[in-house]
Amino acid sequence: MDNRPIGIFDSGVGGLSILREIKKLLPKENFIFVADQKNVPYGGKTEGQLQDLASKICTFLLSNDVKAIVIACNTATVYAIDYLRTQFIIPIIGTVPVIKTIAKLSKNKKAAVFATPATSRSKYLNNLIEKFGNGTKIYKIGGTGLEELIEDVDSKDRQINKVLKKYLDPLIAKGVDAIALGCTHYPFLKERIQKIVGKKVLVVDSGGAVARRVKAILTNNKILGNKREEDFYYTTGDQSKFRMVSEILLKKKLQNVDYLTL
Repeated sequence: MDNRPIGIFDSGVGGLSILREIKKLLPKENFIFVADQKNVPYGGKTEGQLQDLASKICTFLLSNDVKAIVIACNTATVYAIDYLRTQFIIPIIGTVPVIKTIAKLSKNKKAAVFATPATSRSKYLNNLIEKFGNGTKIYKIGGTGLEELIEDVDSKDRQINKVLKKYLDPLIAKGVDAIALGCTHYPFLKERIQKIVGKKVLVVDSGGAVARRVKAILTNNKILGNKREEDFYYTTGDQSKFRMVSEILLKKKLQNVDYLTL
């Protein structure tokens, strides 16, 4: 058994949706979560910028003796995971849209990935679609502005719904019946998305798949934990805003929230 923490990072609070799923599957593990809110959204960053930011975060996590790192961000994964694996000798698990799942679930053979603009235009995503699309037409939709709205505690429901309808209504018109949420912020809007697209459209995210992958990696490396201690949360942005938004999204109080300078 290995009770060192698991490191998890994202551009902001979206990665908490991944943390939530991992904690459900692995309740005896401990975590260090980093929200790089100073640099949110990652969807507007270049590949070089993403690799630099991700590398700095991984260095910080390793300085805190983590046993594995989860990139709880689709954009950072598709642009930086291969680079990070050449720089750090530690299990690194990424988050990518569940293409194989929506291709299998779609009865109309029309599905979509609803992600950030950067993820949507990435070669990595194109390769996933080519490999796992299995004859299903998969539309790539890059949603602009949603990350920032979810990060902002003052965002109004009508603002979020307006943006969602802008991107989702055209998919409904195309006959899409399965949608993969390709940004870890979006699962926090899953109920709203489902309401807009209707019950006949399946909406899935990557959280469960990432959690199962983390468990498999820890098991294979014989580094599963068996003793719950404390979780630690860091933000490169405003601590009070991070705490406030995170507690709303997770519906629980957070302890051990601190500021991080990269």
